[in-house]
Amino acid sequence: MNTASRPALEELLRGVEEVECVTPDLNGVPRGKVMSTAGFLEGRRLQLARGVLLQCIMGGYPPARFYGSDDGDLVLSAEPTQIHRLPWSATPRALAICDANELDGRSCGLSTRGLLKQVLARYAAHGWEPVVATELEFFVFAPNADPLQPFQPPRGLDGRREEGGCAFSVSSNSGLRPFFDEVYACMAALGLPRDTFMHEMGISQFEINLLHGEPLRLADQTLLFKHLLKEVALKHGLSVVCMAKPLAHTPGSSMHIHQSVVEQGGGRNIFSAADGQATSAFHHFIAGQQAALADFTLLFAPHVNSYQRLRHPFASPNNACWSEDNRAAGLRIPASVPAARRVENRLPGADANPYLALAASLAAGLYGLERQLQPSAPVQGEFEVPEELTLPCTMHAALERLRHSQLAVELLGTEFIEGYVASKSLELSSFFDEITPWERRVLAAQA
Repeated sequence: MNTASRPALEELLRGVEEVECVTPDLNGVPRGKVMSTAGFLEGRRLQLARGVLLQCIMGGYPPARFYGSDDGDLVLSAEPTQIHRLPWSATPRALAICDANELDGRSCGLSTRGLLKQVLARYAAHGWEPVVATELEFFVFAPNADPLQPFQPPRGLDGRREEGGCAFSVSSNSGLRPFFDEVYACMAALGLPRDTFMHEMGISQFEINLLHGEPLRLADQTLLFKHLLKEVALKHGLSVVCMAKPLAHTPGSSMHIHQSVVEQGGGRNIFSAADGQATSAFHHFIAGQQAALADFTLLFAPHVNSYQRLRHPFASPNNACWSEDNRAAGLRIPASVPAARRVENRLPGADANPYLALAASLAAGLYGLERQLQPSAPVQGEFEVPEELTLPCTMHAALERLRHSQLAVELLGTEFIEGYVASKSLELSSFFDEITPWERRVLAAQA
């Protein structure tokens, strides 16, 4: 902790007894420990077992060899700009987003926050700074105590549940205004600037666009936003779900990533020339994304449920095609003025780890920039996806693609890729250990 910030921190944490010190694990779940405010202000070292970064989404861990056979400690080091009082907490409480570092101060190779910082350093070596924005979709449901039963939207002010047809509606009939009022107030308290908000296509599905900015800050903001959504929902007797596909026959939830690259110090967008036309760097960036998306699919679609969204591509394209303003392409170029020219990666789901999704997508773009790759021809209108631009459509296929990817190892490191694959292999095995209601309903009497 920076000693110069001590007076400001003491004021920020006045009356607070505990600080939640968290770092994102491989799934983007905030993990860590709760520390006394006194210990936090003293700069007392806080340590966490390495294996926590590879914890499976259902609990449990891959073999210890993937995180060090001794499962030794890491140090949680608070990011000075990401220490916040929690505005939803009745008892004064704070949260600090932390880096997970080795005992000697090096970033841990299993840390997704550290991975994003490494990718940004590679851009900086070229004199560039990526600029990104995330669009996060999510569902607001009534409490769901029985996971065997489908999710349901909350009852509206007319006593009925939403059944569809409310996309882009601004009506208050859903009865969710008090919930969203507190969400907005909490965002303001945490310094999370929002751009636009809307009711999305799904039943009780919503989308918020965070204002564009520096990637590490946007990843931190996305983590905080997902956390506050769930916490505020609990206060209002609701359940916020960021699964990729929580309802059948309904659009899934995405986390689209908008990406551009500027010269360091807030300079020009390297995707646009002085005359407003697209530059060669713009096309190289697209080509790098096309080269890596298939290998990186599991990083953008991390769970079995993620592929329910991608197999039913309602504005969720499972391809590496690119197009000017066509939502059927995995890489869309939104209509914009030249200074705002950007590439929208539409593959990530709302269930993706924002640090990892940003690291992978930006690393792919840099790969194309450094090697001056050339993209395929753009597509428009209705189009057939060429075989070489199709992406894995099951978790098993995506897992195998990542397991054998030399490109992923080159861009993101052996330690992380091997650990990620080991954890996801356990997750997939856990899924196949269960028999689903569909199997019992359809196969029991006939097969």
